Amino acid sequence: MPRLAANLSMMFNEVPFLDRFAAARKAGFEGVEFLFPYDFPAATIRERLSGEGLTQVLFNMPPGDWAKGERGMASLPGRQAEFRESVKKALDYAAALDCRQVHCMAGLMPSGLSMTTATAIYAANLAWATEQAHPAGVKLVIEPINHRDMPGYFLNTQAQGAAIVEAIGRDRLGLQFDVYHVQVTEGDITKRMEQFMPVIAHMQIADVPARNEPGTGEIGWPYVFRRMDELGYEGWVGCEYRPAGDTVAGLGWRGQFGV
Repeated sequence: MPRLAANLSMMFNEVPFLDRFAAARKAGFEGVEFLFPYDFPAATIRERLSGEGLTQVLFNMPPGDWAKGERGMASLPGRQAEFRESVKKALDYAAALDCRQVHCMAGLMPSGLSMTTATAIYAANLAWATEQAHPAGVKLVIEPINHRDMPGYFLNTQAQGAAIVEAIGRDRLGLQFDVYHVQVTEGDITKRMEQFMPVIAHMQIADVPARNEPGTGEIGWPYVFRRMDELGYEGWVGCEYRPAGDTVAGLGWRGQFGV
């Protein structure tokens, strides 16, 4: 049975961010993830986690200027120094939150940048970042993101991500397999899950097409969840979906699909 983690950036938006930890625990979650913790002191978030007995499963490195549309720096030329500072900041938070996985966003491809150049920058940055994270007990993950929601994002396919993981090393880098992104970009969810399970370190879920909770769209969730178990996935599954209505009212899918 999948271990579900509530994504506090998308779920429980009925209350302020720091109150979402208690809301998630009350709803039966034991783990949480979110996009970014950096608007709050790490000690403040740690207090909420400890108070509710929650595990911090995942968060993202600083992405650059999110408000201006940036979505990561790892593949961008001329941003290496800023990227390295973002790695250090993320690892400080990971230590404080006892979080064992951090997502490194690749970034949007600038006009005129060749894929060859971007790939070389990305590989060098990831190699350096994993050298910092691995001794700290943190595994970095990379996530292919679909072309519809984030046009121009460097990393799109599971095969592309898996090749990078293999080049850097499975012990220090993993694939973040988001069922929603896979379905939008490539389809054939469970065959790709089967193919890439050896490098998958984290999974996330949302239905297609609206990115709402499971059971609201086209994905066959009973089979997807069953294959997770049959393939031996033992990590967390982040519920990175936008509730179609009230968060708690929409949680009936867990019972419906036996998770």
